[in-house]
Amino acid sequence: MAGSAQLTPALVLGSLRYGETSRIVRLATRDFGVVSAIAKGALRPKSRFGAALQLLSEGQAHLLPSRSSDLQVLVAFDLTAVHTGLATSLERFAAATALAELATHFIPPSSNPPLYDWLLRTLALLELAPSDAITVVGLRAMWGLVARLGLGPTLSECARDAQPLPSGQIAFSLRDGGFLCQSCAVSGSSNRLAGEDREALVALIEPGHDLPLLSAAQDAAHRRLFTRWVRQHLGGDGVFPALEAWERGKPGPRSA
Repeated sequence: MAGSAQLTPALVLGSLRYGETSRIVRLATRDFGVVSAIAKGALRPKSRFGAALQLLSEGQAHLLPSRSSDLQVLVAFDLTAVHTGLATSLERFAAATALAELATHFIPPSSNPPLYDWLLRTLALLELAPSDAITVVGLRAMWGLVARLGLGPTLSECARDAQPLPSGQIAFSLRDGGFLCQSCAVSGSSNRLAGEDREALVALIEPGHDLPLLSAAQDAAHRRLFTRWVRQHLGGDGVFPALEAWERGKPGPRSA
């Protein structure tokens, strides 16, 4: 380990206890993507970190890269925001922790300032959203992250043969990665989406659309669809407790 500390805006995505006095934290950073770092002495009573490393705390991270591993050293974390509004309701907190979990798993360790800025804006929207809009704001946040990573479904043409799509009710295939035209839907394994659910999915994923109005049943169905999408295309056998809690409409687990 050598060199001077690198400074970057950062967001705490999660942490776990390491030994008696330290923590390993996962940080979304503006300049280096998502990285892991050890905060030595963070659990000591008079630690210089204090309460700065709480989940979804925002600040300026001072990082020392390691020569021998991907685990950097967090020298300091200058707190700038704690986003306390995310804890005002269980639903709001569940959406925020699920988004943090997805970011931890899938944002790579490479510089992407636009993605970092989008993540902060999205958390601010979740923090300020009216109670009756938290559901759709959360859904848009989940799909928005996936789409910005280039891992979203095909919506404008058939996912299998790129043919034009029919209007109204449509087939959606998790395996093929999006909507299917009529001929592919006959031979493929897919779910049927009513016209209004199709429009809602497009509005949640593509920029520039108004937020859709969802019934309780539609909300539950769209949450299930998103979780299944992650499992099919991103997650494999990964463990996603916060995402599964959000799907059930409950808060995700806090960091240890």
